[in-house]
Amino acid sequence: MLSKSQIKLITSLKQKKYRQQHGFFVVEGVKTITELLNSNLKLHKLYSTESFNINAKDEVIISDSDLKRISYLKTPNKALAIFKMPTQKSIEKTGLIVALDAIRDPGNLGTIIRLCDWFGVKELVCNIETVDCYNPKVIQATMGSITRVNVSYVDLEVFLKEIEVPVFGAFMEGQNVYSKALPEQGVLVMGNEANGVSKQIESIVTEKVSIPRFGDLQATESLNVATATAILLSEFRRQ
Repeated sequence: MLSKSQIKLITSLKQKKYRQQHGFFVVEGVKTITELLNSNLKLHKLYSTESFNINAKDEVIISDSDLKRISYLKTPNKALAIFKMPTQKSIEKTGLIVALDAIRDPGNLGTIIRLCDWFGVKELVCNIETVDCYNPKVIQATMGSITRVNVSYVDLEVFLKEIEVPVFGAFMEGQNVYSKALPEQGVLVMGNEANGVSKQIESIVTEKVSIPRFGDLQATESLNVATATAILLSEFRRQ
């Protein structure tokens, strides 16, 4: 049986200010919860309609109706867990780094985290205008990749000015990425869904790259930022 205090805590964690206040975030679904249980993240409490066979004090077996009461999903997936937010790690300034300039859509951020995991990018650097990586929709979209990518929130302008590797930015008017030599080390900056890379960050970018359009009419305005990130990371890794 769920207590009122448990329900209140879970409901509050939908909002960033309460996630930061309590230091917790919510994960839903058997697959994603299992991934996080097998990581270094610390479980606070697991609410499930079926036992995960973990330490009894960390697990509460609940009914389907109780799960519906606390789930953020229209169709709950057997379990909801609360994990402790990890302490932010220092950024490794080597290899390929992805930087995000005010990405606002949780689905886009979650997909980009998953892409970083797929392409072996260990560091994802975001400015404070970027959506919170512990937003429930972001966590859902990462499918567990949040445990393998170090997501940091920084003053992006300062970070890019201090780093000693090339800074690439995704722009419509940039150089064709398929005809450009790309290094193993560098930062790839992806901009806001509506406005692209901001003027402040653009002034720091050392090389602009673009994905060419091949359609006969050349009518498509732009690609979804997560799709563009996938194409650019693939090209960086291919070379």
